[in-house]
Amino acid sequence: MDRMKPSPDGSLRDPSAIPGAQKIVYTQTRRLQTNDAYLKDHRVIAESTDAVGASYKVLRTHVRQRMLANQWQTLAITSPNEGAGKTLTSINLAISLAREVNQTVLLVDLDLRRPSIARYFTNENLPGISDYLFNDAPLSELLFNPEGVERLVVLPGNKAMEYSSETLSSPKMVALAEELKTRYPSRLVLLDMPPLLACDDVLAFSPYFDAALLVVEESATTNAEVRHSLDLLRRTNLLGLALNKSRDEVPSYGYGAR
Repeated sequence: MDRMKPSPDGSLRDPSAIPGAQKIVYTQTRRLQTNDAYLKDHRVIAESTDAVGASYKVLRTHVRQRMLANQWQTLAITSPNEGAGKTLTSINLAISLAREVNQTVLLVDLDLRRPSIARYFTNENLPGISDYLFNDAPLSELLFNPEGVERLVVLPGNKAMEYSSETLSSPKMVALAEELKTRYPSRLVLLDMPPLLACDDVLAFSPYFDAALLVVEESATTNAEVRHSLDLLRRTNLLGLALNKSRDEVPSYGYGAR
């Protein structure tokens, strides 16, 4: 089991060096070495001191407060259509949340038709959920902790699945979702889901997450697409809309409650 113990070698990129914080020591999760230049090229916020990192902190605060206030644990992140940046938003929000001293985060790649989270961290061909579902690979061989973000664990995808919504509703996937929620009750679980209007995956899996965040692209996502998405999510606890790819002079992510 992954455990926590005090450690004196706090990373400068991680808040585990803050007095009173404990560093997590992973015993059933792979430690993935990362490269700052690679992360920067893929727009992953290895550092949180620039304007983009600050904007994610604002989004993080809104999300965390709403999740904790309602005792929600699992958040699905989707968008009306592809290209809005919902996967990168999922990754950077997860990193920002994990930098909270008392918050651990699990990021799960549930875009089963186009799994891509792993490639934002590494060019290695990593095993993922498809190996768990179809090859009985244990979770301990799939989970990884990216270097420098002590409180984040990632469950990547791997091979694309044609029958994704059926897979999401399968007994083995439902059991996995329950295990991920109950193993560490205080951990926030972020699910990178497919675009809402592209397939029925989000709706098929909606009984198994607590709330949703809709990522929209400025000047690309239409009002009709937003209205249609909100209608589809009407039975879901919607945290709000995250505005991505803003044309503002200072790069930012907007957040608006429903």
